[in-house]
Amino acid sequence: MFHCHTNRKTKVLKDFLGKKYKESSLDDFLNRVMEISLQSENGHLDLFVRFLHGLCLESNQRLLGGLLGQTENSPETIQRVIKSLKNNKKFKSSPDRSINIFHCVMEMNDLSVHQEIQEFLKSKKRSKDLTMIHCSALAFMLQMSEEVLDELDLQKYKASKEGRLRLIPAVRNCRKARLKDCGLSDIGLDYLAAALKSNPSYPTQVDLSGTYRNLQDSGVKHLCDFRENPRCRFETLRLESCDLSEISCDYLAAVLKLNPSYPREVDLSNHKLQDSGVKQLCVLLENPQHQIETLRLESCGLSKISCDYLAAALKFNPSHLRELDLSNDSWSSTKNNLQDSGVKHLCGFLESPGCKLETLRLKGCGLSEISCDYLAAALKSNPSHLRQLDLWGNILNHPDVKQLSDLQQSPDYRLETLWRF
Repeated sequence: MFHCHTNRKTKVLKDFLGKKYKESSLDDFLNRVMEISLQSENGHLDLFVRFLHGLCLESNQRLLGGLLGQTENSPETIQRVIKSLKNNKKFKSSPDRSINIFHCVMEMNDLSVHQEIQEFLKSKKRSKDLTMIHCSALAFMLQMSEEVLDELDLQKYKASKEGRLRLIPAVRNCRKARLKDCGLSDIGLDYLAAALKSNPSYPTQVDLSGTYRNLQDSGVKHLCDFRENPRCRFETLRLESCDLSEISCDYLAAVLKLNPSYPREVDLSNHKLQDSGVKQLCVLLENPQHQIETLRLESCGLSKISCDYLAAALKFNPSHLRELDLSNDSWSSTKNNLQDSGVKHLCGFLESPGCKLETLRLKGCGLSEISCDYLAAALKSNPSHLRQLDLWGNILNHPDVKQLSDLQQSPDYRLETLWRF
């Protein structure tokens, strides 16, 4: 290819680069070759493109003696090629494929990006603005690190939306992937699912909260396709405020049936799941193999019927759940409307001998003193488990919560914390 370019053998070049290709300078030629390579889904041209860029250097040409014939390697041309690789924003490819651009820069003996990222990783402030090529280099270096990164939080990196997408491959080598408020689209979630499939052992925690109007039900389906992998070890899945509906509960319930041991923590707060969505999750909770320990359904448009579903499911399989959050967020328009009758259903679960629930959050649920009576009676019936009870934001006076306050003070009960105003 290099020989055909320098000797203007256009027929060979057009067969590879397209019939519209015209004789051009070395930097335009390499630019076109890079575009062709990035269009490959399996990366079969990656090494070819790296080697081709390396041939531009006079030092490498000398190693090949007279094999190349006529060559073109002016310092000005080399610098244009390097600048194009670093700054070109028109290359549209997956984050994994884009890493090859960084490798081509390295092949041309420009170590500046590599050195800048090394200094960035050593720095504690991390205040540097990262370009797209910086993000590709960082993703590569984090993946290649012998140490597993404890946490990858995309919000901590000063980069464009496209730059942050290029960091996604690094999730393969981190324990916690925090992609909160990063506005991932379906395309970004495709990239994430691909990265997770390649190393299902990591990460163990994934936080996609706040991707409002971007994740949606279709995005959850992408994640669920990955979750079917029996090697998946998600312990925590946070999908708070992602504009999901009851359909997402169908996807989650279906896939979690196939791999019931994980995750241990699920956060679906601030969605219009409604009673029908919770019913799907409750089918899952009834499975004795399932081991969800924390379930957050804050501000999900639930009613007392949801409490009935939850209580019935948890009575059937009471031993795993440690924290249940059915609170209302003050700013959310989707409120849980549990009422006192809903709490009564939940108390049926609290009275179950197998119940191991340690934290129950009912913040801002419009409860009255009757709910306090139900809760106190349930705890008296089964005093050994509940440690934290959150009733903040309910209009309750001191007499309303007196029974619960007495339980908190009694050494016979484990209730340590009571939020009540």
